[in-house]
Amino acid sequence: MGRKILIIEDDAETRAFVVKGLSEHGHVVNQSEDGRDGLFMASDGSYDLIVLDRMLPGLDGLGVLRALRAAGVVTPVLVLSALATVDDRIAGLESGADDYLVKPFAFSELLARVNALLRRADGRGNGAVETRLTVGDLDIDLLSRTVKRAGQAIDLKPREYALLEYFARNSDRVVTRTMLLESVWDYHFDPATNVIDVHVSRLRKKLDDGFESSLLHTVRGAGYRLAAS
Repeated sequence: MGRKILIIEDDAETRAFVVKGLSEHGHVVNQSEDGRDGLFMASDGSYDLIVLDRMLPGLDGLGVLRALRAAGVVTPVLVLSALATVDDRIAGLESGADDYLVKPFAFSELLARVNALLRRADGRGNGAVETRLTVGDLDIDLLSRTVKRAGQAIDLKPREYALLEYFARNSDRVVTRTMLLESVWDYHFDPATNVIDVHVSRLRKKLDDGFESSLLHTVRGAGYRLAAS
């Protein structure tokens, strides 16, 4: 079901790109190109998510964030910014952002982050505690941190388990190297090694060898996708 999303972005091309993409995925998208107007729109708390540019006329994105949090608005906020240093990201998160995406970005990555924030907000709202994830015949027990496929136990090392859990939480979606570096390795830069390729290769071998169908797929030029088909 589509959600109500507000995008506050002064660059017309970026704003149109995001609005079009989110609308095509069934969301109702409102927009503003000014920080003060965007803050006014966001302050009523009616949005499920806010996509917020950091550098805005009228009031910058961090000012918008601080004002929203000071007013008790808990709507998830995804910050978009060309400012990419670790200090810039920390400043955004400490001002109240739930996630921080650096420009330029692929829409598939933005969509994955939007969906993750919406799912997280749903979990907070209904008080549900997620205890397992399933993708096809793959079953992940989040409490015991055990994995089975078609009832067969799969022994994973801690990093492999963290990688699989992230894939499962974003199942059927393309997961980029940047997403994996930030979310699984906590790197906010590319260390220019093949660490991701090595771990994904090992994980794929454990998940797929001996089974009729593959779960972990490489999406050429984009990243990886965990899917039952």
